[in-house]
Amino acid sequence: MLEKLINRKRLIPLILSLLIMSCSNQPEKQSGNDKQIEHATLAKQQETTIDQNNPSSMANCTLGGPNFVNLVKQVGDSVVNISAEINPTQRNANLGIDPNDPLAQLYRYFGVQPQQQKPSRASGSGFIVSNDGYVLTNAHVVNKATKITVTTHNKQAFNAKLIGLDTKTDIALLKIESGGLIAAKIGNPESLEVGEWVVAIGAPFGLDNTVTAGIVSAKGRNLPSENYVPFIQTDVAINPGNSGGPLFNTKGEVVGINSQIYSRSGGFMGISFSIPIDIAMKIADQLKVNGKVYHGQLGINIQEVTPELAASFGLSKPSGALVANVSADSGAAKAGIQAGDIILKAEGKEIIKASDLPIIVGSKKPGDIIDLSVLRNGNISNVKVTLGKGNEPEDEQPLLNVDKTPKLDKQNTENIEKFGLQVLNVNDPRIAGQVRAKYGVVVLDANNVAAAAGIGRGDVILMVNNRKINNTSELNSYLANAKQVALLIDRGGQQMFITINLLGQ
Repeated sequence: MLEKLINRKRLIPLILSLLIMSCSNQPEKQSGNDKQIEHATLAKQQETTIDQNNPSSMANCTLGGPNFVNLVKQVGDSVVNISAEINPTQRNANLGIDPNDPLAQLYRYFGVQPQQQKPSRASGSGFIVSNDGYVLTNAHVVNKATKITVTTHNKQAFNAKLIGLDTKTDIALLKIESGGLIAAKIGNPESLEVGEWVVAIGAPFGLDNTVTAGIVSAKGRNLPSENYVPFIQTDVAINPGNSGGPLFNTKGEVVGINSQIYSRSGGFMGISFSIPIDIAMKIADQLKVNGKVYHGQLGINIQEVTPELAASFGLSKPSGALVANVSADSGAAKAGIQAGDIILKAEGKEIIKASDLPIIVGSKKPGDIIDLSVLRNGNISNVKVTLGKGNEPEDEQPLLNVDKTPKLDKQNTENIEKFGLQVLNVNDPRIAGQVRAKYGVVVLDANNVAAAAGIGRGDVILMVNNRKINNTSELNSYLANAKQVALLIDRGGQQMFITINLLGQ
C-alpha cells in the first residue's frame, strides 16, 4: 500500500510537466488558413485603432476600449457647474388656517411665528460656448431661479445673468463676466453614427468634473412630452446634476446637451437623451437677440397615421402626418391645407411618424417658408406655407344637454345605425347653442363598433375620409357599403380622425 502511494506521488510532477508543455506558448506549425486568419485579424485591429497622434481624434484605442485621457484634458476647461437658487417663500404661521379663525388667534397668543422655508436649490452642469462668457445649460436647471452661480473648472464662482430660456426645447442661455474663458468647440450631430463613442462631463450628485462614456444608441428619438427635439439616445451614464452638461464626440466637439434619462428608480438605467447641439445653438442665437424664442407653427393639429387610417386613405403603409384640424387664418389655412390631408414630406425630409413634423417646423421661425409634400384624394402636391405663431386653444365644448334618445327620423339612417351611431344635425333646434361646429352631425349615442373605436356622446362628425358632412343624409350615403371608414371628429374643440371597422364584427 505504501509503495503504491509513493508511486502516485512520483507521477504528480510528471503529469504537471506534461500539462505545462501542452499549455506553453511555443510556436506551432500553422496551416495556410490559420496564417490568413491571423493576418486578417491584425489588419482589422490596425484599421480600428485610433492614432493617438492624429489631431482629428482625441481618443485612442487601447486593449479594453478607447482611452479618453487626451480628450478630457483638452475639453475639461469649458465645462462648468451651475447652482440655481429660488427665493424662500414665507410659510403661513398658522399652517393654512384662516387668520380670523379662533385657532389662529390661539397660535398668535402663544407666540407662534411665521416660519421661513429654506431656499430651494437646483444644480446642474453647463458649458461655455463663447470666450465672452455665454454659457448653455438646460432650462429646467435654472427656470424660476432668482440667483444663478456658475463655477468654472478652476473653482472660480461667478454670478450669472439669465439671458433667456425656452422650455419647449429645454435650453437656457446664461452670461458671466470673466476674461480668459475657454469655449467648447461645436460639432455637427448630423455626422454622428449609431455605435460611435461619446463622452459626457458634468457634476452628477454634485460630484464635479465627472467623466462618463458610452456609445450612440439611436438618433432622432422622439419623446412623448417633447415635440421639438429629435434626441440623441446614448448609454452614457447620466444622473441628476449632469443636466445641461456637454456630450462630446471623439474629436472633442460638443454634439449634444445632456438632458434626460429614462428611469423607473430615479437613477441611471442605461438610457439617456441629449439635445442635438445644432438645435441648441439656434435657440441660443434667438435668446441672445430677443431673450425669448419664437417657434414657427403651421397652425394645424396632426395625428399618427395608423394602419387602419392608412387603409382608409389608400396608403400602402402607415406613414406621414394626418391633418386633423386647420386653424383659421393660419399659414396652413392660407396655403390651402385641409383636414384629411396627409403630409408626407417637409423640407424634402420624409415624415415617417407624425412626431417628425413638429421637429422640422419647430426649428424654424415665424415668417419662414416651409415646403410640404401633401397627399389629398390620392394626389400628391407640393405646398409652400409661411409659418406663424399659431393660435391659442379654444375653450372646451360643454356636454350635450339633450335627451339621450330623442325621437329621431329613421329615414335614411340605416347605414349610420349599422355603425352603432345615433346622430343629429348640428343645427337641430334641440341642441341650439350647445355645439360650436358650423357643420356636421352630433353623436347622441355610440354603440358596437363606434363605441369600441372610441366615439362618444357629444362628438361631432365633420368628415368621412376626405368628404365633408353637412347632415345625417350625407353621412348615411357616405357610409353605404363601407366596411372601414375614417371619421373626422370634433371633441371639445380638438379634432382627430377615428377609424371604424366593420370587418372585425
